[in-house]
Amino acid sequence: QHGRVKIKTTAQQEEEKRKEREKKLKIYVAARDACFSKRNEGIWDDEALQLTQQLLSSNPDFATLWNYRREILMHLETVKDKDEVQKIYEAELSFTESCLKVNPKSYGSWHHRGWVSARLPRPDWARELTLCDRCLSLDDRNFHCWDYRRMVVKMSGVPVDQELAFTDRLIGSNFSNYSSWHYRSTLLPLLHPESPDPPPHLLLKPIPIGSLVQNAFFTDPNDQSAWFYYRWLLGRAEREEMISCVYVNRDEERVAVAFSRPVNSVGLFLVLDGQPQRVEWRSVHPRFKQSPVWICNLPPGTISDITNERNLTVHWTEKHTHRDCALYTGRTESWCRDSATDQELFRSELSVEKTSVLQSELQSVKQLQELEPLNKWCLLTIILLMRALDPLGYEQEMLAHFRTLKEVDSMRSAYYSDLCSKFMIENTILKMEYAEVRVFSISDKNLTTLCHLDQLLLVTHINLSSNHLQRLPPQFAMLQCLEVLEADNNAIENLEGVYHLPKLEEVLLKNNSILKLVVYLQTLASCPKLKRLDLRGNPVTQTANVESELAELLPSVTDLLL
Repeated sequence: QHGRVKIKTTAQQEEEKRKEREKKLKIYVAARDACFSKRNEGIWDDEALQLTQQLLSSNPDFATLWNYRREILMHLETVKDKDEVQKIYEAELSFTESCLKVNPKSYGSWHHRGWVSARLPRPDWARELTLCDRCLSLDDRNFHCWDYRRMVVKMSGVPVDQELAFTDRLIGSNFSNYSSWHYRSTLLPLLHPESPDPPPHLLLKPIPIGSLVQNAFFTDPNDQSAWFYYRWLLGRAEREEMISCVYVNRDEERVAVAFSRPVNSVGLFLVLDGQPQRVEWRSVHPRFKQSPVWICNLPPGTISDITNERNLTVHWTEKHTHRDCALYTGRTESWCRDSATDQELFRSELSVEKTSVLQSELQSVKQLQELEPLNKWCLLTIILLMRALDPLGYEQEMLAHFRTLKEVDSMRSAYYSDLCSKFMIENTILKMEYAEVRVFSISDKNLTTLCHLDQLLLVTHINLSSNHLQRLPPQFAMLQCLEVLEADNNAIENLEGVYHLPKLEEVLLKNNSILKLVVYLQTLASCPKLKRLDLRGNPVTQTANVESELAELLPSVTDLLL
């Protein structure tokens, strides 16, 4: 047995490791307690700096210690001259770099480095950019490093085109670098600040952005990074904040105001014939503290005389804007509005040059589709390009692509159904405006959701029959002029949005899934002119005493069909 190395058993090894861990823990806890004690006593000396360095070197995510370290450094700034402070902070940068080697995604280390760089008397930004390059070469999705790089670029004034070239290099080496694609989306608007809508116009200018993205598409069509960036390029600018419609009704002495986004009623003022009016604004539904549509009632007799012309102005002080509306003699209602077409809400008027570029992009993506006919990103992008070019002209082709999308990406079929519903509603709004009617008919279109209901404020008749709708949401109450609601042959079980519609007379809901009507009786009762209610083919009709309950709670209904 002599001369053989004694091999320790597993139990012995584990025991030695445990003792070693306990020894290190005691040292760590003693140093931590010493730091806390010094901080409580307001001591900011070199020993405290060394103690925090010792602890943070092994655990760089101890936020309290970074805070204490900053307190010490700020104290040293008051007792050291500028050159000494420079040396202290340069040493601090070296220390944070060592911490980042322990954990390259340490929140505390990156934050502290940014704090130090901002306070350094003579910062070396070139060094910081080099550090970022090195870190991103090891992990091109280190978002801590990307955030820090943006700070360095801003502080040092690196030209935007130089940073754009940097993203080119990273994307060229890895098309899947989502962080680089995203960074480009923040840089391009800075490169072209004169444009009110950077995303569309950047795509449409003859610059090599398209080729960069297309190279990524054709290299790996299933990688989502470039597709998301391309969707951003095809995106729209934010809508202008404005009063989009003012509606006034003489008989009901009611004013409804629609906005381009949900707002609160603070700062809304109504002026009638030059005289401010004291009115109480309310949203269209109790659920909404902010709403795209607000309504108010004028005192009785204010505008009821049909022989008088009245002029109203709604002021929105938050945006320093207003909207006028004239109620002419002999008219019972009037409105002043910007249509969805006027606002370019669903499509923009394209110049010949822009149309040509978009057509070229569409052809390129179609070429890829020939190679990858079942690629979901390709199909979705084709739909978006078609909508940018001609949403009505490409409607049938778009619907065919949606059907394919649901087959090849069945896990997201509900998303595609909702998106298709949104596009079909937009198209129907455009058709209604072109026809200059107040009837919105979108039956048998496989709708799964309702949207853009603020654009239907003036609609008097809506037909939603033979779709797949499950609810009439609270936003439905924005249809303040609605007289007839047709929604037969859906799967509707929620009527929450049929609320306080002052002109509603007919509600046709045959063959739906309404089971608990008692929940919505109060909402239906809030519609004072409701005369006809058709609930045939709903489970609720099998409920005992339902007819007598409805007759009691809805006395205005004279034609009840169960």
